[in-house]
Amino acid sequence: MRRAAFLLRSLLYALPILFTNTSSGQELYVYTEPASNMPANSISAKINGMFSNDNHSKRTLQRYAPEVMIGLSKKWMVHGIVTFSNMHQDKFIFESSKLYAKWRFFSVDDVHKHFRMAAFGAISYSRNHLNFNEINLSGDQSGAQFGIIATQLWNKLAISASASINEIIHKYRWDKFHSGLHVFESFNYSLSTGYLLLPFEYRDYQQTNLNLYLELLSSTNIGWPQERYYMDLAPAIQLIFNSTDKLNLGYRFQIAGDIYRMANKSLMISYEHIFLNVLRKKKKNRTAHGL
Repeated sequence: MRRAAFLLRSLLYALPILFTNTSSGQELYVYTEPASNMPANSISAKINGMFSNDNHSKRTLQRYAPEVMIGLSKKWMVHGIVTFSNMHQDKFIFESSKLYAKWRFFSVDDVHKHFRMAAFGAISYSRNHLNFNEINLSGDQSGAQFGIIATQLWNKLAISASASINEIIHKYRWDKFHSGLHVFESFNYSLSTGYLLLPFEYRDYQQTNLNLYLELLSSTNIGWPQERYYMDLAPAIQLIFNSTDKLNLGYRFQIAGDIYRMANKSLMISYEHIFLNVLRKKKKNRTAHGL
Protein backbone atom coordinates (compact mmCIF):
# COMPACT_ATOMS: atom_id res chain seq x y z
CA MET A 1 0.00 0.00 0.00
CA ARG A 2 2.79 2.40 0.89
CA ARG A 3 4.66 1.52 -2.30
CA ALA A 4 1.54 2.15 -4.41
CA ALA A 5 1.05 5.52 -2.72
CA PHE A 6 4.71 6.38 -3.33
CA LEU A 7 4.46 5.47 -7.04
CA LEU A 8 1.27 7.50 -7.42
CA ARG A 9 2.84 10.52 -5.71
CA SER A 10 5.97 10.25 -7.89
CA LEU A 11 3.84 10.12 -11.03
CA LEU A 12 1.90 13.21 -10.01
CA TYR A 13 5.15 15.09 -9.38
CA ALA A 14 6.50 14.00 -12.77
CA LEU A 15 3.44 14.98 -14.80
CA PRO A 16 4.37 18.65 -15.33
CA ILE A 17 7.79 17.88 -16.74
CA LEU A 18 6.46 14.93 -18.74
CA PHE A 19 4.00 17.26 -20.40
CA THR A 20 6.68 19.85 -21.03
CA ASN A 21 9.27 17.54 -22.53
CA THR A 22 7.07 15.06 -24.43
CA SER A 23 4.52 17.39 -25.94
CA SER A 24 6.64 20.54 -26.28
CA GLY A 25 10.27 19.59 -25.67
CA GLN A 26 11.03 20.81 -29.16
CA GLU A 27 10.39 24.39 -28.02
CA LEU A 28 13.06 24.34 -25.30
CA TYR A 29 15.26 26.44 -27.56
CA VAL A 30 18.99 26.66 -27.02
CA TYR A 31 19.55 30.38 -27.75
CA THR A 32 16.12 31.92 -27.12
CA GLU A 33 13.11 31.55 -24.82
CA PRO A 34 9.71 30.23 -25.98
CA ALA A 35 6.39 31.72 -24.89
CA SER A 36 5.83 28.65 -22.70
CA ASN A 37 7.11 28.52 -19.12
CA MET A 38 8.84 25.85 -17.09
CA PRO A 39 6.65 23.74 -14.72
CA ALA A 40 5.17 25.75 -11.85
CA ASN A 41 6.66 25.40 -8.34
CA SER A 42 9.92 24.04 -9.79
CA ILE A 43 13.51 25.26 -9.78
CA SER A 44 16.06 24.66 -12.52
CA ALA A 45 19.86 25.00 -12.28
CA LYS A 46 21.91 25.54 -15.44
CA ILE A 47 25.54 26.13 -16.39
CA ASN A 48 26.29 27.64 -19.79
CA GLY A 49 29.67 27.95 -21.52
CA MET A 50 30.44 30.01 -24.64
CA PHE A 51 33.72 29.80 -26.57
CA SER A 52 34.96 31.93 -29.47
CA ASN A 53 38.05 33.53 -31.02
CA ASP A 54 38.64 37.28 -30.79
CA ASN A 55 38.43 38.90 -34.24
CA HIS A 56 41.31 41.21 -33.33
CA SER A 57 43.84 39.34 -31.16
CA LYS A 58 42.74 35.80 -32.17
CA ARG A 59 42.95 34.73 -28.51
CA THR A 60 40.41 32.22 -27.18
CA LEU A 61 37.48 33.84 -25.41
CA GLN A 62 35.41 32.05 -22.78
CA ARG A 63 32.27 32.99 -20.88
CA TYR A 64 30.58 30.88 -18.20
CA ALA A 65 27.08 31.65 -16.96
CA PRO A 66 25.55 29.84 -13.95
CA GLU A 67 21.78 30.34 -13.99
CA VAL A 68 18.84 29.63 -11.70
CA MET A 69 15.27 29.55 -13.07
CA ILE A 70 12.12 29.51 -10.94
CA GLY A 71 8.61 28.59 -12.11
CA LEU A 72 6.45 30.78 -9.89
CA SER A 73 3.21 29.71 -11.60
CA LYS A 74 2.03 28.53 -15.01
CA LYS A 75 2.09 32.16 -16.16
CA TRP A 76 5.19 33.57 -14.43
CA MET A 77 8.85 32.53 -14.29
CA VAL A 78 12.09 34.32 -13.39
CA HIS A 79 15.79 33.78 -14.14
CA GLY A 80 18.86 34.91 -12.22
CA ILE A 81 22.18 34.80 -14.09
CA VAL A 82 25.80 35.75 -13.39
CA THR A 83 28.70 35.57 -15.85
CA PHE A 84 32.46 35.07 -15.57
CA SER A 85 34.70 35.60 -18.58
CA ASN A 86 38.00 36.73 -20.08
CA MET A 87 36.34 38.45 -23.03
CA HIS A 88 37.14 42.06 -22.18
CA GLN A 89 40.38 41.42 -20.26
CA ASP A 90 43.20 38.87 -20.16
CA LYS A 91 42.14 37.18 -16.92
CA PHE A 92 38.90 35.62 -15.70
CA ILE A 93 36.73 37.93 -13.61
CA PHE A 94 33.18 38.17 -12.34
CA GLU A 95 31.66 40.06 -15.24
CA SER A 96 27.92 40.63 -14.96
CA SER A 97 24.57 39.80 -13.39
CA LYS A 98 21.13 39.68 -14.95
CA LEU A 99 17.52 39.29 -13.84
CA TYR A 100 14.92 38.08 -16.36
CA ALA A 101 11.14 37.67 -15.96
CA LYS A 102 8.52 36.28 -18.33
CA TRP A 103 4.71 36.49 -18.22
CA ARG A 104 2.63 34.17 -20.41
CA PHE A 105 -0.54 36.16 -21.05
CA PHE A 106 -2.20 34.18 -23.87
CA SER A 107 -2.64 30.48 -24.55
CA VAL A 108 -4.78 28.33 -26.86
CA ASP A 109 -4.06 24.68 -26.05
CA ASP A 110 -5.18 21.56 -27.87
CA VAL A 111 -4.04 17.94 -28.16
CA HIS A 112 -0.45 17.91 -29.51
CA LYS A 113 -0.61 21.57 -30.47
CA HIS A 114 -0.83 25.00 -28.89
CA PHE A 115 -0.29 28.70 -29.53
CA ARG A 116 1.10 30.89 -26.77
CA MET A 117 2.26 34.47 -26.30
CA ALA A 118 4.37 36.00 -23.55
CA ALA A 119 5.94 39.32 -22.58
CA PHE A 120 9.37 39.49 -20.99
CA GLY A 121 11.76 41.97 -19.44
CA ALA A 122 15.35 41.91 -18.19
CA ILE A 123 17.82 44.18 -16.43
CA SER A 124 21.57 43.63 -16.39
CA TYR A 125 24.69 45.01 -14.76
CA SER A 126 28.12 44.63 -16.37
CA ARG A 127 31.62 45.74 -15.33
CA ASN A 128 32.72 46.02 -18.96
CA HIS A 129 33.38 49.18 -20.94
CA LEU A 130 31.65 49.99 -24.22
CA ASN A 131 34.13 48.47 -26.64
CA PHE A 132 31.82 47.52 -29.51
CA ASN A 133 28.50 48.58 -31.02
CA GLU A 134 26.98 45.13 -30.73
CA ILE A 135 24.47 45.36 -27.87
CA ASN A 136 24.49 42.27 -25.65
CA LEU A 137 22.97 42.34 -22.17
CA SER A 138 24.18 38.82 -21.32
CA GLY A 139 27.63 39.93 -20.19
CA ASP A 140 28.87 42.80 -22.33
CA GLN A 141 26.80 45.79 -21.19
CA SER A 142 24.48 47.14 -18.50
CA GLY A 143 20.95 47.86 -19.60
CA ALA A 144 17.32 46.86 -19.90
CA GLN A 145 15.32 44.79 -22.36
CA PHE A 146 11.58 44.49 -23.07
CA GLY A 147 9.94 42.24 -25.62
CA ILE A 148 7.26 39.81 -26.73
CA ILE A 149 7.30 36.15 -27.84
CA ALA A 150 4.85 34.02 -29.85
CA THR A 151 5.20 30.22 -30.10
CA GLN A 152 3.23 27.71 -32.17
CA LEU A 153 3.48 23.94 -31.66
CA TRP A 154 2.24 21.34 -34.15
CA ASN A 155 2.95 17.76 -33.03
CA LYS A 156 6.76 17.40 -33.29
CA LEU A 157 7.45 20.84 -34.81
CA ALA A 158 7.59 24.14 -32.90
CA ILE A 159 8.10 27.63 -34.35
CA SER A 160 8.73 30.71 -32.24
CA ALA A 161 9.30 34.40 -32.99
CA SER A 162 10.38 37.22 -30.70
CA ALA A 163 10.96 40.96 -30.88
CA SER A 164 12.52 43.23 -28.26
CA ILE A 165 14.10 46.59 -27.57
CA ASN A 166 17.48 46.80 -25.81
CA GLU A 167 18.56 49.95 -23.96
CA ILE A 168 22.12 50.41 -22.69
CA ILE A 169 22.46 52.22 -19.35
CA HIS A 170 25.91 53.81 -19.18
CA LYS A 171 27.41 57.15 -18.16
CA TYR A 172 28.76 57.59 -21.70
CA ARG A 173 25.21 58.00 -22.94
CA TRP A 174 25.04 61.52 -21.51
CA ASP A 175 28.57 62.47 -22.58
CA LYS A 176 28.67 64.42 -25.87
CA PHE A 177 31.98 62.89 -26.98
CA HIS A 178 31.16 59.26 -26.25
CA SER A 179 27.52 59.53 -27.34
CA GLY A 180 28.84 60.10 -30.85
CA LEU A 181 30.98 56.96 -30.74
CA HIS A 182 28.60 54.38 -29.30
CA VAL A 183 25.11 53.11 -29.98
CA PHE A 184 22.73 52.77 -27.00
CA GLU A 185 19.57 51.22 -28.46
CA SER A 186 18.82 48.23 -30.66
CA PHE A 187 15.85 46.31 -32.02
CA ASN A 188 16.33 42.56 -31.69
CA TYR A 189 14.31 39.83 -33.34
CA SER A 190 14.55 36.06 -33.70
CA LEU A 191 12.90 33.17 -35.51
CA SER A 192 13.40 29.71 -33.99
CA THR A 193 12.37 26.24 -35.11
CA GLY A 194 12.59 22.99 -33.15
CA TYR A 195 11.87 19.41 -34.15
CA LEU A 196 11.53 16.35 -31.90
CA LEU A 197 13.52 13.66 -33.73
CA LEU A 198 13.62 10.95 -31.04
CA PRO A 199 11.89 8.99 -29.67
CA PHE A 200 9.75 8.01 -32.67
CA GLU A 201 7.17 6.59 -30.26
CA TYR A 202 6.84 7.76 -26.67
CA ARG A 203 6.60 4.98 -24.02
CA ASP A 204 7.83 6.43 -20.71
CA TYR A 205 9.55 9.47 -19.22
CA GLN A 206 12.92 7.70 -18.99
CA GLN A 207 13.36 7.70 -22.78
CA THR A 208 16.05 10.05 -24.08
CA ASN A 209 14.73 12.86 -26.26
CA LEU A 210 16.72 14.25 -29.19
CA ASN A 211 15.65 17.69 -30.42
CA LEU A 212 17.06 19.55 -33.44
CA TYR A 213 17.02 23.36 -33.62
CA LEU A 214 17.72 26.11 -36.11
CA GLU A 215 17.52 29.74 -34.92
CA LEU A 216 17.87 33.06 -36.75
CA LEU A 217 19.13 35.79 -34.39
CA SER A 218 19.33 39.40 -35.53
CA SER A 219 19.84 42.90 -34.14
CA THR A 220 19.50 46.34 -35.73
CA ASN A 221 20.96 49.44 -34.08
CA ILE A 222 18.51 52.31 -33.66
CA GLY A 223 19.43 55.84 -34.77
CA TRP A 224 22.93 54.84 -35.87
CA PRO A 225 24.02 55.56 -39.47
CA GLN A 226 27.02 53.21 -39.31
CA GLU A 227 27.39 49.65 -38.00
CA ARG A 228 23.71 49.07 -38.42
CA TYR A 229 22.92 45.37 -38.05
CA TYR A 230 23.99 41.75 -37.84
CA MET A 231 22.19 38.49 -38.60
CA ASP A 232 23.31 35.14 -37.16
CA LEU A 233 22.30 31.54 -37.78
CA ALA A 234 22.50 29.04 -34.91
CA PRO A 235 21.93 25.30 -35.43
CA ALA A 236 21.84 23.21 -32.25
CA ILE A 237 21.10 19.75 -30.86
CA GLN A 238 19.58 18.89 -27.50
CA LEU A 239 19.41 15.70 -25.45
CA ILE A 240 16.90 15.33 -22.59
CA PHE A 241 17.50 12.55 -20.07
CA ASN A 242 14.81 11.18 -17.71
CA SER A 243 12.75 14.31 -18.47
CA THR A 244 14.81 16.27 -15.91
CA ASP A 245 18.32 16.75 -17.39
CA LYS A 246 19.08 18.67 -20.55
CA LEU A 247 22.32 18.87 -22.56
CA ASN A 248 22.61 21.54 -25.29
CA LEU A 249 25.25 22.00 -27.98
CA GLY A 250 25.04 24.89 -30.44
CA TYR A 251 27.13 26.74 -33.01
CA ARG A 252 26.36 30.38 -33.84
CA PHE A 253 27.80 32.23 -36.84
CA GLN A 254 27.16 35.47 -38.72
CA ILE A 255 25.57 35.26 -42.16
CA ALA A 256 25.19 39.02 -42.80
CA GLY A 257 25.95 42.33 -41.12
CA ASP A 258 28.16 45.39 -40.88
CA ILE A 259 28.67 45.75 -37.10
CA TYR A 260 32.29 45.55 -35.90
CA ARG A 261 32.00 42.72 -33.37
CA MET A 262 34.26 40.99 -30.90
CA ALA A 263 33.57 37.62 -32.56
CA ASN A 264 31.49 36.52 -35.54
CA LYS A 265 31.08 32.91 -34.46
CA SER A 266 30.95 30.94 -31.21
CA LEU A 267 30.39 27.49 -29.76
CA MET A 268 27.98 27.02 -26.86
CA ILE A 269 27.45 24.08 -24.51
CA SER A 270 25.14 23.95 -21.49
CA TYR A 271 23.72 21.50 -18.97
CA GLU A 272 20.52 21.91 -16.95
CA HIS A 273 18.73 19.98 -14.21
CA ILE A 274 15.21 20.68 -12.98
CA PHE A 275 13.96 20.09 -9.43
CA LEU A 276 10.23 19.42 -9.63
CA ASN A 277 7.62 20.76 -7.20
CA VAL A 278 10.15 21.88 -4.60
CA LEU A 279 8.26 25.11 -3.96
CA ARG A 280 4.97 23.26 -3.55
CA LYS A 281 6.50 21.00 -0.91
CA LYS A 282 7.68 24.01 1.05
CA LYS A 283 4.23 25.55 0.90
CA LYS A 284 2.67 22.34 2.21
CA ASN A 285 5.18 22.14 5.06
CA ARG A 286 4.45 25.72 6.10
CA THR A 287 0.71 25.04 6.09
CA ALA A 288 1.18 21.91 8.22
CA HIS A 289 3.12 23.92 10.81
CA GLY A 290 0.61 26.75 10.83
CA LEU A 291 2.94 29.27 9.09
